[in-house]
Amino acid sequence: MESLHPRIRLLWIARGAVVAIVLGVVLAAADQFAEVGQWRVDVPMSVIVGVVALGLVLGAVYALRLYHVWRFELQDDALYLERGVVTFVETAVPFVRVQHVDTQFGPIERALGLSSVVVYTAGSRNADVRIPGLTPDRARSLQDTLRELAVESEAEDAV
Repeated sequence: MESLHPRIRLLWIARGAVVAIVLGVVLAAADQFAEVGQWRVDVPMSVIVGVVALGLVLGAVYALRLYHVWRFELQDDALYLERGVVTFVETAVPFVRVQHVDTQFGPIERALGLSSVVVYTAGSRNADVRIPGLTPDRARSLQDTLRELAVESEAEDAV
């Protein structure tokens, strides 16, 4: 099983930090503007700082744990993925179901030297699978390999 590039942890930690900071801003806004009837809601600054700090720690722990469980592998007939912290998900994408494969480079991913591969499949539920945290060279290589395997399996599946 192949793991993701270690820099993906930075992206996931940054996302967790943004969520924690937004939550802190919401609490601060509630402290400034919220009133219940004649009573003013007072959220102590220590609570706001504590919530943000807790969010930062939980976000970092979640990102690190997610990195350790996220794996993928090209098997004989399918792309196999394992991921998830709270809910662990195992996915097998048969090559014969692959419609097309994209490589994506978002602005933050580009800044970290990362990219993602998105595999679009036939079907309506979860019709795409995303593999984040790859170097651009690995993403292009994986995209080419998946495309070749999909074409080969289509020829084998033909009547």
